[in-house]
Amino acid sequence: MKYSNVFIESFGYELAPHVVTTIELEEKLTPFYDAVGFGPGQLEILTGIKERRYWDKDHRLADHAAIAGQRALDEADISPDNIGALVYCGVGQDGFEPATSCSVADQLNIGENAHIYDVKSACLGMVTGIVQVANEIELGNIKAGLVVSCETARQIVDSTINEINTKKDVEFYKNTIATMTGGSGAAAVLLTNGTIGNPDNRKHALKGGIVKNSTEHHNLCNWGFKHKGMPTESKVIMRTLAQEVLENGLVLAKKTFDEFKKEFDLPQDKPDKFIGHQVGAAHHQRFYQILNQDIQKDFCTFPFLGNIGSVSLPITAAIADERGFLQPENFVAFIGVGSGLNCYILGVEW
Repeated sequence: MKYSNVFIESFGYELAPHVVTTIELEEKLTPFYDAVGFGPGQLEILTGIKERRYWDKDHRLADHAAIAGQRALDEADISPDNIGALVYCGVGQDGFEPATSCSVADQLNIGENAHIYDVKSACLGMVTGIVQVANEIELGNIKAGLVVSCETARQIVDSTINEINTKKDVEFYKNTIATMTGGSGAAAVLLTNGTIGNPDNRKHALKGGIVKNSTEHHNLCNWGFKHKGMPTESKVIMRTLAQEVLENGLVLAKKTFDEFKKEFDLPQDKPDKFIGHQVGAAHHQRFYQILNQDIQKDFCTFPFLGNIGSVSLPITAAIADERGFLQPENFVAFIGVGSGLNCYILGVEW
């Protein structure tokens, strides 16, 4: 993928209102801990996550995605009439039908001629949406597109804790630790061809990227029905073979990164900065070791936001930009591996 006329115009995001500490989760796990002899504090050691956020118990994903989208539009000073595509990219959706993007588009007053649709690619949903909108802009089909998502973790985490306390089995616990990293939030990325928007805003040029997959590993992480297929009555569960996801994901990331550096003819000291999909401490350390890159080039949000699925990478980019971590003329790599397995790396000139 190579682009010459695609720019990240602005970001928008919303943080979920309820802060939930890892200590609080461990208090809920007391029946299991007492049964197997675990002491408090080990979950934070394993994940590196101190806290994450939850939405209210009753909420709609589209509502929060629309708030993030409106903030991106306001920041860029772009009318919703200029949006040629709105793509909702969450792991979670408000239902099977209609597309959650329809509700978001209605709340934002997006024009009737825009493409309105959902995209799913696990934790890389928003990156996939960025690529699809970028392709439309580069082809000249649209001038601007809005990529939005919202993720929620309360329901699946609480349900999994109940399962852990019931089973009281260490092996089962190992396959559910990844679920305990989940957080909630909403994000939006507004892309344009550079001809519209607030002239005082710095535009970030999306130069292109590389995508690779290892779909033979698609069964390592599953969030869905307990019984395979589309049963009429089935509990929603999440199971992750975390170590296998990590090891195979690292192999895929290294292969993708090597091709990315070659394709963009990057010297050893580039990229200048990394914005990665946020998972947890072990993943974070191993990721930059295998890429042979300075971990200080990466901006971390997982210790206080957890893993927000498709929202993690863009919300991290937005916060990093707000705090001055991303500087003008930095060559920034957006990088992530999602269950499936898929890997995207996008290059952005800040």
